[in-house]
Amino acid sequence: MKLTGFSFGKLRVDGDEYDHDLVIDRGEVRKRDKRPSKKYRAIYGHTPLSLAEDIPWKCKRLVVGTGGGALPIMDEVRREAERRHVELIAMPTKEALELLMQGTARTNAVLHLTC
Repeated sequence: MKLTGFSFGKLRVDGDEYDHDLVIDRGEVRKRDKRPSKKYRAIYGHTPLSLAEDIPWKCKRLVVGTGGGALPIMDEVRREAERRHVELIAMPTKEALELLMQGTARTNAVLHLTC
């Protein structure tokens, strides 16, 4: 998987450009549906990553790109990752993309492209 052209709000994956948050699930790319998490926005000041979303758990490692660091990850997500024996790595999206470019075998991702 080739991840290029990252800038605020944009990312190119294998030549296709996206302008919204993404989920990479076993090599497939889809739009992150954050609507189920919006109910927590007032608590966090930003729509967090919550268990209400369709998180791509079928992996050994889940990389969460937090934008510039603004995407909150709810504690319940961290606990669920631990329960599933999935290594959860959260970092700014630019760094997350660098990590993903090193190899994505058995690695899924949630990428926040703004903030």
